[in-house]
Amino acid sequence: MVPQTAIYLFVYKIVSVKTRLEVGKMPVKESVQKWLIRSINDPIVKILAKNSNLTKIQLESLLIDFLAANIAGKTLSNEEKSRLRLSKAEISRGAFNRTLKQARKNVIQSMYTILLLGYLGVFNNTRLDPYLEAASKLHEYVSACKGILTNNELADEHLRIVNMLRRELESSLERLSGSGALAEM
Repeated sequence: MVPQTAIYLFVYKIVSVKTRLEVGKMPVKESVQKWLIRSINDPIVKILAKNSNLTKIQLESLLIDFLAANIAGKTLSNEEKSRLRLSKAEISRGAFNRTLKQARKNVIQSMYTILLLGYLGVFNNTRLDPYLEAASKLHEYVSACKGILTNNELADEHLRIVNMLRRELESSLERLSGSGALAEM
């Protein structure tokens, strides 16, 4: 069994891109791929990704695009980024570019959907309150995980609270992922 402290340090690394410190210990490719694996295997990321409009490959490409410069400490070409993918088979720069373009388009369309719903006043509808509460829980969870590393004394009570937040968040996200979640009650 993994100690609770290790789980929360793992979560913090997922919700933080301050991984540049690790690069001195390992090559950029290995560092990026380890971060991707941790991120994609996180239970909350799995729930969110499953219910997003990004494919697993699109999410991976988008994460590589955002993360690569932070870890490498320099701008990487898309050809270099394509080599950071988790797939064992090499993909072409063109295939990486297409996937990245699709991911960016999906993210932009999601943002426009949110803007559209806000403009039309849909967010005033109480049926969206559970989603807003889940967003708030997600924010609390990330803040709590960051607090674990900034506090040198890892109190058992703090770890218990973070664990409880994680379980609540997973439960809320699973409940809200069904297509009937927005249906009239």
